[in-house]
Amino acid sequence: MNVLVIDDKKSVREAVSKLLAALGHSVDTAVNGLDGFEKAQKTSYNLYIIDHLMPLMNGVILSKNLKNIPFCAKTPILFMTTQDLDSIKQLSEFALFSRIISKPLNETTFISAVESLTNTFSEEYLPKIAL
Repeated sequence: MNVLVIDDKKSVREAVSKLLAALGHSVDTAVNGLDGFEKAQKTSYNLYIIDHLMPLMNGVILSKNLKNIPFCAKTPILFMTTQDLDSIKQLSEFALFSRIISKPLNETTFISAVESLTNTFSEEYLPKIAL
């Protein structure tokens, strides 16, 4: 699966990319929300992993913009944040996120979240075969 990782911290992009590659995913990265938005308009992805607080375009605005592009709208979003999860749940855009995880990332939690989203995506878009 093609995954786009958007985070302004190089160390996070590298660590997440390494984990995703180990799971067999193809990974592209973006250094901020604007960079991620531009890449998402040019390439089809199966999952977006988006950091919350970034320069130029934060993760909330990026998620909102992606959901307004027809071919991006159904792509799951794994939203990463250092903020309190209760405050994220209060955002009017909360429904845009498929899953939310706290940073710093716990590797096991991260892998579990990715697998749940990629498995759900795969099953949802598999062709229906009549037996």
